[in-house]
Amino acid sequence: MKMLKCNLFPLKLIILLFLTMGLNVSLKAQITLFVSPNGYDKNSGTEILPFKTIKAAQYKARSQKGETTIYLRSGEYRIAETLIFTPQDGNTNKHLTVCSYPYEKVVISGGVRLKLKWQIYKKGIMQAKVSPMMDIDMLTINGKIASMARYPNFDSTAIRFNGTSADATSPERVKTCNNPNGGFFHAMHVSDWGDFHYRITGKDEQGNLKTEGGWQNNRPYGMSKDNRMVENIFEELDTHGEWYYDATESVLYYYPLPTEDIDNSVFEVSQLKHLLEFRGTAEEPIKNITMKNIEFTQTARTFMEKYEPLLRSDWTVYRGGAVIFDGTENCNLTGCYLHNLGGNAVFFSNYNRNSSISSSHITQIGASAVCFVGDASAVRSPIFNYHNYPPYEQMERQPEPKTNNYPANCTVTDNLIHTIGLFEKQITGVELSMCKSITVSHNSIYDVPRAGINVSEGTWGGHIIEHNDVFETVKETGDHGSFNSWGRDRFWHPNREEMNRIVAKEPSLILADVTSTIIIRNNRFRCDRGWDIDLDDGSSNYHIYNNLCLNGGIKLREGFYRVVENNILINNTLHPHVWFENSGDVFARNIVMAPYLPVNLLGWGANVDYNIFTNEKALAEVQKLGVDKQSIVCAVEFQDAELGNFAVKNSISQVFRIGFQNFNMDCFGVVSPNLKRLAKTPKITLPQIKTENTQANIIEWQGWNIKNLETLGERSATGMDTERGVYVVSLVKLESKLKNLLRENDVITKFNNKIINNLIDLQNAADQIDFNQTIEMMVFRNQKEISISIPKNSIIKK
Repeated sequence: MKMLKCNLFPLKLIILLFLTMGLNVSLKAQITLFVSPNGYDKNSGTEILPFKTIKAAQYKARSQKGETTIYLRSGEYRIAETLIFTPQDGNTNKHLTVCSYPYEKVVISGGVRLKLKWQIYKKGIMQAKVSPMMDIDMLTINGKIASMARYPNFDSTAIRFNGTSADATSPERVKTCNNPNGGFFHAMHVSDWGDFHYRITGKDEQGNLKTEGGWQNNRPYGMSKDNRMVENIFEELDTHGEWYYDATESVLYYYPLPTEDIDNSVFEVSQLKHLLEFRGTAEEPIKNITMKNIEFTQTARTFMEKYEPLLRSDWTVYRGGAVIFDGTENCNLTGCYLHNLGGNAVFFSNYNRNSSISSSHITQIGASAVCFVGDASAVRSPIFNYHNYPPYEQMERQPEPKTNNYPANCTVTDNLIHTIGLFEKQITGVELSMCKSITVSHNSIYDVPRAGINVSEGTWGGHIIEHNDVFETVKETGDHGSFNSWGRDRFWHPNREEMNRIVAKEPSLILADVTSTIIIRNNRFRCDRGWDIDLDDGSSNYHIYNNLCLNGGIKLREGFYRVVENNILINNTLHPHVWFENSGDVFARNIVMAPYLPVNLLGWGANVDYNIFTNEKALAEVQKLGVDKQSIVCAVEFQDAELGNFAVKNSISQVFRIGFQNFNMDCFGVVSPNLKRLAKTPKITLPQIKTENTQANIIEWQGWNIKNLETLGERSATGMDTERGVYVVSLVKLESKLKNLLRENDVITKFNNKIINNLIDLQNAADQIDFNQTIEMMVFRNQKEISISIPKNSIIKK
C-alpha cells in the first residue's frame, strides 16, 4: 500500500498542475463587456466606456474567443427588433453569458412608451392622438395590463374570459355598434375544452358580425352559445379602466379610474411578438449561451397569428414566444422575470438538447408559460385530426422518431408560474409535444385556465415530472386535470372496437411512439374542477408514484401499461375509464378514500390490489367489482394533515405491512428562496370518509341499464359538453330490440323529436310515441351526435 501511495503522488501532482494550467488559460480567455442605457455604441465596451445597446456588445463578443460575459447595467432596454443569437454568438469554442450587473435591475422590453396629450372627449372619457401611427393591441398603464372596451365588462370574479354573455354577438347588440371593424370576438369551445378567437371585419344588415379566425382549436365542434365576449368596440367603452384605439384616426380613448392621474401615468404598448431568439439548426446548433437575471416584458398578443395543429390534439399552437429556443445545445435562461406578455413566454421549438429554463418567475402572460414542441416530420405515421387515423396496413412499424429535429434532455426547474392564459384558454404551464426526456421539476404552477402540466401525445416519452406543486387549475375550461395527457399515437383509433383489435393483433404498436416510460413522482396536485392527475385518450407507458393528490383523484382512460402505486388520494379515488382487455395497468399500494368510479371497462388491467381504503363500505363496493381481494381497511392517521403533512403515522403499522411507504412532504414546488417567498401553496382539505358510489339511480329501460349523465367522469368518458342527457350503462337483456342500436357509453340526447336532458324527459317522450311509426333517436357516440331510426313496434310500452 505504501508503494502504491508513493506511485500515485506524482500522478496527483501532474493532474493538479494540469488543472491549474487549464484554469489559468480559462481565466485569460475570459472577456468582459458592459452595456448601459447611458452608453454609446462607438465606445469600447469597458465598464467606464460601455456600449449603449445589447446588439453592439453582441457584435463585439463575436470577435472574441473563449468565454465572454456581457454585463447589462441598470435600466430599461427598449428594443425595436427581436434580439437574435446564432452560432456566431455561441458554439463549441465560444461561451457567452448575458446578465444583469450584480444587484442591478435590468429590463428588456418590446414596448413603446406613448407620449400623450390628453383632451376631454365626453362622459368622463379622455382622448389623445398617438404619433407616429402604430398598432395597439395590448396596453399597460403603470405596469398593469389594461382592459380593452368590452362586453360584458371586466369582472375578476367571472369564471371565463373575466365575463361572458350569450348576447355578446346578438344581432340586437351588434346593431348598436356603428363600426365594429377591428374588434375581437372570443368564445369558449362548446365542450369547454378550449377557445376560439376572431377578428371582426364588419357587420351585415341583419346585425350579424363578419369575422375571420377560429383556427385556434383543433377539434372545432362549435362555439359555446353562452360563453362569449367581444372587445375593442367603441360603443362598449362604458366603465372606468377601459380603453379603445381607433386605428384609422390613430386616436386612443381612455376612461380613467376615479382617482387616476393620467397626465403622470405611464402608457406603454407592445410592438414585438418575440424579444429574444436563440436561432440555430440541428445541423449547426447554437451552443453555450446563458441569459441570466433579466426581466423580459411587453410582447404583443398572438392569438390571431398562424397556428399549427398538434398530433390528433384538441390544440393548435403558435410556434413562438417572448423567448424562443430553436436549434440549441446547452443554452439557458435562468433567474429571469417574464411578465406582461401577450402570448407564450418561452418556446423550445424543433431541435434542442440540454437547454433549460430555471429559477425564473413567469406571470401575467397571454398564453402558455413554457412549451416544448418538435417537428411533426420527425413523427412516424403522423395524424393531426382526432377523427382520422393511419390505415393499419400502411402504418409505419419502426419505433423512435424519423429525425432528431425535436427537443430532448432539456429541463424546466425551479420556476414560479402563475396567472397565465390571460387571453387564451387552451394553454398550460408546461407543454410537452413531440419531444423526449424532458425533466419538469420543482415548479410551482397555479392560477391556470387549463392544465398546469400537459403532455400532448406519447411521442416520445422519457419525461420526468417530479417535485412540482400544481393547483388552482382548470379554472376556465372543463374535462381536464392539474396534470393532463393524452396518447393518440399511431395505434390509437377513434373507434374503440377497432383500436382493441389493432392492439390485440399487434401489441408492439402501443409503445412504438412512447418508447420510454413517463414518470410522475413526488408531486402535489390539486384540482377543484377536474382530476388531480388525468391520463386521457390512449395515454400509455406511465409510472405514477409518491404523489399527493389533494382533491380530484386519478383518472386513467383507454391507455396501456400504467403503473400507479404509493399515492395518497385525499377524499377521492381511482377513475378507470374505458380500459381495454389486457391493458397491463397496475393500481396498488395507494391510499384511497372512496369507491372506484369505473366507466365502460372491458377489463381490470394486470393488478388492482393491495390498496388501503379508509372505510369498510368503500372496499366492499370495490370488491364486488372483482378486484382488491388483498386490500385492507384502515383508519389512516396522518402526521399533521392541517399543515399539509400527509405522511402516515408510524404507529399505523398495517399500512406499511401491505407495502405503502411514506414519501417526503416538504419537497413540492420552487426551491429558490426568493421564489419560495412569493409562491402560494394549495388549499388543504382535511380527509373525509366517502362511502357512496355516485353511480346510483340506475334503472332498466328497453333491456338496457341507463341513468342520468351527471358526473364529471361520465361526461369525460362520453365526450359530452355538459352533464345532460341519459347515459347508457350496459345491456342487461340480450333479447332487447335495441340491442344492435344502442351501445354502452352512448348518451341519448333526443327521442321522438324531444330533447332529452334526463330520465324523466326520456320517459315522457317514450309515453307519447306512436308504436306503429318509426321513431328517431339521437345519441352522442364517439365524440359526435348520430341519428338512429328505431323500427316500429320495437319499443316496449311500460
